[in-house]
Amino acid sequence: MLSRVCIALIQALAANLKSMVCLHILLIRFCVGGSGTTEIEDLKVMKMRREMSSRIWNRSLFLKRSSNFRASFSTKRIGTHNGTFHCDEALACFILRLSSRFSDAQIIRTRDHQVLEKLDAALDVGGVYDPQSERYDHHQKGFSEVFGLGFNTKLSSAGLVYKHYGLEIIAKEIQLDQRHPDVFRLFLAVYKNFIEAIDNGIHQYDTDQPPRYVNNTSLGHRIGRLNLDWIEPDQSSEKEDEAFHRAMELAGSEFLECVHFHAKSWLPARSIVMECLAKRYDIDSSGEIMKLSKQCPWKLHIFELEEEMKIDTPIKYVLYQDDRSENWRIQAVSVTPERFESRKPLPLSWRGLEKEKLSEESSIPGCVFVHMSGFIGANQTYEGALAMARVSLMTS
Repeated sequence: MLSRVCIALIQALAANLKSMVCLHILLIRFCVGGSGTTEIEDLKVMKMRREMSSRIWNRSLFLKRSSNFRASFSTKRIGTHNGTFHCDEALACFILRLSSRFSDAQIIRTRDHQVLEKLDAALDVGGVYDPQSERYDHHQKGFSEVFGLGFNTKLSSAGLVYKHYGLEIIAKEIQLDQRHPDVFRLFLAVYKNFIEAIDNGIHQYDTDQPPRYVNNTSLGHRIGRLNLDWIEPDQSSEKEDEAFHRAMELAGSEFLECVHFHAKSWLPARSIVMECLAKRYDIDSSGEIMKLSKQCPWKLHIFELEEEMKIDTPIKYVLYQDDRSENWRIQAVSVTPERFESRKPLPLSWRGLEKEKLSEESSIPGCVFVHMSGFIGANQTYEGALAMARVSLMTS
């Protein structure tokens, strides 16, 4: 029998929401399965169950509404312009949302200045650059902000956001302290190889000549094609915002790929090339031949490291073992990273020859081939590749 004392105890415990839920279930069992109580006591229990159900529902609804209110109150809001979008603001929004301060912030697309003034940040709109108030526009008259640290290209909104948040984001992505020297090195490398070219409004070449061919495959072009086509029947702002979020995802995924490539591949390769450059005189007294201790993307580093290490006589040839054939390659270093011409191509008389004919012409055993342009060749042994490099140095 459920005594009055038990009922009073239940009512006292039911002040706690969790207890109310448990007791709610308990009372259902009493009412459905029978409890051995009198009919009057059973009616009292059923009335208590209905009252507790109402209290549980009302409190749950209050907690849910309170949670939603707190979430909406605490969520940061980033503004950028509506209408046709470009790569710089799509990337800028993505990068800023990676920061701790603006993690998963809401994107508001508008040109209404009254709306923008109330937002926590504004990118590529508003006519103001002021990092203190989180305003990152580059369209205003007199804007001339550059990245610095040896880079003089005028920044876009993506560059502005990266300048102020890039170190934090890279440190977080590679899980190192922000003060670690590798973080700063990657910060510069990602800017140089990815951020600087993003919609900065600056021509890549100082020439008025038209390009020799059309290239519409850049990230900026691909982002541009995500804008709503004029033949789309639905030109609503909702549809436009969906397209912008796809642009953010595309720009952001390539940004993160760039960060991770430089952290996992570029940075270790840089260390290898630096060590090999330091040992170049152990390979040949000229100091113009470098032997790679391990095959890696050396061309990304050799030019910067020559300058950094103050190497007066530039490297002419790099020797490395081909992992697939186990032959040794000899590759001529190009004049600049962007050009195909070599500092010193392999001898003209060797070019286009293979195996016995090449060995006979060069008087070096074990030759495999020399490319028609003279930028690369191969020998079966390291000693043979080194001999090819030394003879090439002496050939005018």
